[in-house]
Amino acid sequence: MINHILPKAIVLTDGILHESDAKTAHGLIRATDRYTIAAVIDERHAGKDAGEVLDGIHRNIPIYASVQEALAQINDISYAIIGIATVGGILPDRFIPIIETCIKAGMHIVNGLHDYLSEKPALAAQALANGVELIDVRKPKQRKDLHFWTGDIFTVKAPIIAVIGTDCALGKRTTCRLLQQACAAHNINAQMIYTGQTGWLQGGRYGFIFDSTLNDFISGELEHAIVSCYRETNAAVIFIEGQAALRNPSGPCGSEMLVSGNARRVILVHAPKREHYDHIPAWGAIPSVASEIALIRQYGAEVIALALNTEHCTTEEAIAFQLQYEKELGIPVLLPLQQGVDKLIPFIQTII
Repeated sequence: MINHILPKAIVLTDGILHESDAKTAHGLIRATDRYTIAAVIDERHAGKDAGEVLDGIHRNIPIYASVQEALAQINDISYAIIGIATVGGILPDRFIPIIETCIKAGMHIVNGLHDYLSEKPALAAQALANGVELIDVRKPKQRKDLHFWTGDIFTVKAPIIAVIGTDCALGKRTTCRLLQQACAAHNINAQMIYTGQTGWLQGGRYGFIFDSTLNDFISGELEHAIVSCYRETNAAVIFIEGQAALRNPSGPCGSEMLVSGNARRVILVHAPKREHYDHIPAWGAIPSVASEIALIRQYGAEVIALALNTEHCTTEEAIAFQLQYEKELGIPVLLPLQQGVDKLIPFIQTII
């Protein structure tokens, strides 16, 4: 059921809801504590339910071909959220007229791309004239609001588990949220540190946006988020949402979680059928899971489980990969979307 306490929002995907570049929309369709997702705007999938397009689960989120159609069916829409995360964070030109329609309808625009709407004079003028905000989630913080690494991370006594991947867009954030929810169901106070714009959009309390933070302060912002979370919530376990991958050449990332964030345990997310970084052969082949585990071990961290993104897999293939990796690696292998993550709960209970 739609939660009328939270402000209503529509999500703009313009024909690519089914693609990985719409991962922001995917996260919002699955869950958000910041908005009520009232509809998705995507002409290609109009007439369907957004949850069914995403993963076959009906979520009572209709898809309309246009903003006008949504407005004819839904009252009191307060926000329009750009639901895509493109390579380089560029806003496609075709979104401009859609955004203009939303502004004229009195909606605040929430943008998680690097392409800031507030710096586009025409849109800024329209927003001002219509009394709405252009909210650029990825705009960097001011220097006075940034934190430098101090070493306070070593005062955190709760186990810190990084959920990192062998590539981008694998479901690291979703796996984190599922782990947090599974822990809550077993009366474990688990908290999550978000590191991307979708984590904020989903209502994350603790975290920062990694790829819009000045490099000198990434370690400090990570530490500050973890320490603040621990002190304010008395968390029993803390999960860190990873970004990109340790060896993805377009944005190598993950060592900060292991070193500056003192994550001594890792859940590694992997897509067995994905061969190249970001599906681009020129960017290089994704190394084996075993070699990634060996690399993580060099950082002094232990991979406690593997979570599989089963894109392009049948159910039978997914199960086969799960059994294969469990035999090869000797660690639990999770199918988060198909089976959940409860099989990791007994281990978590032993370390808290």
